[in-house]
Order: sequence, then structure tokens, then C-alpha cells
Amino acid sequence: MKILIVEDERRVGQFIERALQEQSHATQLVSTCRDARDALAASACDAIILDLGLPDGDGLDLLQEWRRAGFNEPVLILSARDAVADRIRGLNLGADDYLPKPFSIEELLARIRSLVRRHAGTKQTVLTHGTVRLDLLARTATSGSKPVELTSRELALLELFLQNPGRVLTRTLIAEKVWEASYELETNLIDVYVRRLRQKFDHEGGGLAIKTVRGVGYQLT
Repeated sequence: MKILIVEDERRVGQFIERALQEQSHATQLVSTCRDARDALAASACDAIILDLGLPDGDGLDLLQEWRRAGFNEPVLILSARDAVADRIRGLNLGADDYLPKPFSIEELLARIRSLVRRHAGTKQTVLTHGTVRLDLLARTATSGSKPVELTSRELALLELFLQNPGRVLTRTLIAEKVWEASYELETNLIDVYVRRLRQKFDHEGGGLAIKTVRGVGYQLT
């Protein structure tokens, strides 16, 4: 699993990072809202550990921003704010769990495992957007009532877009999720596959509105 740690206390962040790495998790540690935004936009993760008192903003505002933008990664708030009102607000804004400081590292690890299990267990098996429908179990796509023939890569790309409507997907993220590559592809392969998706659904009359965000990636609108 890859876990994003957003924590401005260097020693605390490094302590959490080391504990997660000992459990064979990949980690990325950042200390500001700006760096957290950039990290999540550039690369997908399986879970986020989020502190609230960050030097350039409030973690709750960042969480709310992420949820409005369509980011659905499970978030565990880790904060010295332990009042009931703070916990309720965090959960209402989209956090999946809330652990007050000081904390037990064993409990933190257990809660992260639980979050990821719950998140994986609630994955939808049918994704829809407008007239487009993707059945993840049958691996079939339709536009209206008409089937659309897609290759395995095209299905994977369509799934990624349907899971993230309105979210700008960077080329790096698409490469990681669809081609399992952590680098930008040497060719225009992503552009080719996006064009194929557009053409196949346009041909069926339903249309798939994928917007090109110049210099960044693509967005399903």
C-alpha cells in the first residue's frame, strides 16, 4: 500500500513513516497543504494520514476541498484536537476515522489496515456516467443500450475515469493506474487511448466528455 502522511511535526511524521515502512508500506511524507495537494494530484495513494494544524492552512479545509474535487481515498485524521465537536466536524467533512494525539502506533497501524479493508470492500461493481455504463465484474461497457467493444487497457482507462468524475487525472497517475508505470510513458500512448475511448463512445451516439487539461492530463466532465 502507498500511504500519504500529511504532518508538520517532523519527528512525528518520521516516526509514523518508519513504522509504516517496517510494515512494507510505501510512504510519502509532506508537511504543508500545498505539498499535500501536489502529492495527491500527481500520484494515487491507498490511504491518507492527515494532521489538522498545518503551517499554511487547516487540514479540515484541505479535506473538504479534496472531497469536493472527487478524491475518495480513505482519510485518517491524526490531531491534537480531541474535542468531540472537532471529531464530529472531521467525520462530517469526509474523514473515515479520527485518532487523537498522543496515539499508540499499534492502534494507528490497525486503523489504517481497517480503513483500507473497508474501502476495498465497498468498491462499486457497476459504474455509470450519463449514458455510459461499465460492469466491472462482467468487464463490459455500454452506451445507452448498445455494447461498446473495448480492449483490457481501454476498460482500465474507462474505469479510472468513471471512478473519478470531475477530477483532473494527471498523466503520471494514469500511467501508474493503467500501465503500472511510475514514469511518464515515452510515447503518446495515453493520448492514443483517450482518443480511442472518445471515438468509440461517439460512434455509439452516447459520447464520453473527456476534457484535455493542457500540460496536466485529462478530466471526465
